Amino acid sequence: MTIGPLVVIGDALLDRDLDGAVRRLCPDTPAPVVDEPMVRPRPGGAALAAHLAARAGHQVTLVCPLGDDAHGQMLRELIDPRIRLVALPWPDAIAQKTRVRVDGRTLLRIDHPAQPYTGDPGLRLTEAFEGAGAILVSDYAGGVTSNHAVRDALTAAARHVPVVWDPHPRGAAPVPGTLLATPNQAEAAAAAAMLPGAAAARGSAAVRAAAEAADKLRTAWPVSQLAITLGAQGVLLRGAANTQLIPARDIAPTDACGAGDAFAAATAAALASGALPSEAVVAAVDAAASFLGAGGVSALDSASDVSDASPFAAARLATTTHADLPRPAAALPRPADPFELAAKVRAHGGTVVATGGCFDLLHAGHVHCLRTARAAGDCLIVCLNSDASVRRLKGAGRPLNNEADRAAILESLSCVDAVVVFNEATPEETLRRLRPDVWVKGGDYAADDLPEAPLVRGWGGRVLTVPYLSGRSTTGLVRSARNEAA
Repeated sequence: MTIGPLVVIGDALLDRDLDGAVRRLCPDTPAPVVDEPMVRPRPGGAALAAHLAARAGHQVTLVCPLGDDAHGQMLRELIDPRIRLVALPWPDAIAQKTRVRVDGRTLLRIDHPAQPYTGDPGLRLTEAFEGAGAILVSDYAGGVTSNHAVRDALTAAARHVPVVWDPHPRGAAPVPGTLLATPNQAEAAAAAAMLPGAAAARGSAAVRAAAEAADKLRTAWPVSQLAITLGAQGVLLRGAANTQLIPARDIAPTDACGAGDAFAAATAAALASGALPSEAVVAAVDAAASFLGAGGVSALDSASDVSDASPFAAARLATTTHADLPRPAAALPRPADPFELAAKVRAHGGTVVATGGCFDLLHAGHVHCLRTARAAGDCLIVCLNSDASVRRLKGAGRPLNNEADRAAILESLSCVDAVVVFNEATPEETLRRLRPDVWVKGGDYAADDLPEAPLVRGWGGRVLTVPYLSGRSTTGLVRSARNEAA
């Protein structure tokens, strides 16, 4: 249940899709002819973010510059009637973006930028922010986030209201007190002044680049946390004491337009409902995947409303349908010895990832963690507690499966490249030999609290945590089995 309304402030756009068919080329040039395109207007920018939140059942206020010209009137008619609109008077036309599409694919986009907003919002912002549960700043480089009066009002509001900042490469930096910024991979790389290749990196290179950008931006921007979206790789969430890699569901979207707005809107709506930032981001990752899986913005006019107002209603991980990831074709053979594997991957410029645990009864939470850890690098080595180590940690009745069986089960997973068994209370000695580039643990740990963290960082490694799946616990499974047996 929402504590207060979600306020979306930023640059509203008028978007259009021209959907047609191509059956021939121009006679004078090899260009496709789009026959009889159907024009479908829709809200864009901040108006799209507000629209998506309202469709999910949230109470939403949209604050944006909006005039009374024909395009402004058209956008007013497209805005969901459940949204409270606070229009900042502005004589210039709003920005417009038009996509020419064929068979669900975009051939061309035509932009009509607007004059930057330089108006005076007066008391409208104070009134709009009154009682807000959260504020989402949707920056589309239209001048709203650069306006001094707007920035002053946001800075004041950020002292007592969660502010989520969805940035733009040509927009302004977040205001002091911003709780969470949500740049995508390219936006983060540009803001952190990284090399151009960082914006287009894929796989483990994307995770590395995002972690580097997050460290730079937490220094450059006055924000508490950063959630860098990485498309199919998920989201890297970086806070003061923790870095989490939150995986995305495996989908194949045909239209990625609006995914960032869906993610930012779901994050802010969850915060308005009282969620913690990590909970909000986990929910938003799945909400964005559901949005794309349903067809994205192209399906907005035909999608039915969501009846449950909770941001978590459409954001539960469907873990029972997640198959183990197929192993990518490897350029290198897999040595049986984990230390040899780590050395070979590192020698070829790859990223070595390690994780650890008892893995007594392998369940969906374990597989979720292992799959996510593997996605952060080029090989995954599991440091497995020996039987004696498990007994010291868990008691005389554990482990239920011996170390040989536990290792065999782990090695059968395509996301696990090797297993090394250690006998100590912690895997520090094993880690000194492996020297992984990334050390991954389940999300109920804070990275700074892990005894291995200083060790891994000592050779330049990074520590990531992965959110656990709710309700998945070996101890819980054992307790339940014993209760049923009794």
